[in-house]
Amino acid sequence: MYTKYSIEEIKEKLKNCLSYERYIHSLGTMERAMELAKEFGLNEEKAEVAGLLHDCAKCLPTEELEKYKESFDECEKLSTKTWHAPVGVIVAHRDFGVEDEEILSAIRWHTIGKKGMSDFEKIIFLADKIERRTRETDFREKIENALNERHNLDDAMLKSFSITIKSLIKRKLPICFQTVDVYNNLLEQVQVKANENCPS
Repeated sequence: MYTKYSIEEIKEKLKNCLSYERYIHSLGTMERAMELAKEFGLNEEKAEVAGLLHDCAKCLPTEELEKYKESFDECEKLSTKTWHAPVGVIVAHRDFGVEDEEILSAIRWHTIGKKGMSDFEKIIFLADKIERRTRETDFREKIENALNERHNLDDAMLKSFSITIKSLIKRKLPICFQTVDVYNNLLEQVQVKANENCPS
């Protein structure tokens, strides 16, 4: 057990603190996280908990989230949409009894990401983007196709960041420097792997 509550108890608690749509999204993320964990040889039980709880702070009022602003990265301060990730770590620990650092870190970085993410952090990040219950098919399939082409998490991560950056530019919204750093780092990793697999 990675939390003091059972999965069913967590679901019941989440129903009381999330909107219906966000709850359904959390179920979808949990399901997809478990699939990815199995596919890539990672801990499925941890993935179940992290996927289910990744958005546990999403529906808190902005003024409540703002109380924890000191724990935010500078990038996260640019948009209130990312505040739930660092606060989610606090909520997961305080309200759901999660102490496992890998689960908490996956919750922490499921929005803006970071350089050097672990495979476990990547599958939670991706499960959030490609869950089948609420994500639009076109968006989800672009990332799924990148994932399946070479069975590579970095390819899928790169595609996800590429879509995000294009969307921010189109909407004339600020792009956090960390997002650019992560994109560049992933691009480098993907290119290195492609060269390694390319016959000389």
